[in-house]
Amino acid sequence: MDKIVARWEWRTFGHAFGAAEDKIKTYPAKVRESSEVYILSTKSMDNTKIRDMLMDIKYLVQTNENTLEQWYPLMKADFPIKVENLQQTIKAWKIDVSAEAIKEYSYEDFLNVLVKNHPDLRMVHVYKERHGFTINNTIVEIANLKFDNEPIRTIAVEHEDPKLVWETVKMLGLDGFGNINYLKALKTFAKIA
Repeated sequence: MDKIVARWEWRTFGHAFGAAEDKIKTYPAKVRESSEVYILSTKSMDNTKIRDMLMDIKYLVQTNENTLEQWYPLMKADFPIKVENLQQTIKAWKIDVSAEAIKEYSYEDFLNVLVKNHPDLRMVHVYKERHGFTINNTIVEIANLKFDNEPIRTIAVEHEDPKLVWETVKMLGLDGFGNINYLKALKTFAKIA
């Protein structure tokens, strides 16, 4: 089994990224598409989403002096979701759920019964067209997104070494943009505090 490593990430959102984007696009890219469901909790900033029919949870470990964020992958679980994985998901959301709601759920019931009916949860469907680059030994991504069909774009730099991430952010001229993670961007979009 692969060792799980917490990565440092710098990311921002917008519609255009000027000269930085032009510089990134001079490198070869791999393109991937996905449709995901992010589940936002009014009580938590843990990143919970469903991609490729897997419940995926990451949590923020720390933020450094350059505002880079270190995220740790906590769980990937398939559907129907088992009780122990559901309990871990509910813990990540930091919400209360009745004892009778703690049970195995199909994908559809998980979203349409549990998530949709909880007052502290909100789903956002996110389509991603991700262009991945390797620059300065880091993973750099430009993605065309749709949040519930509303277009927006993101650009990101990731690696296990925060010094390398920050060096790459500066090298590409991205340090003039604010560091905004997916949860902040989605909560702003969904008007969730």
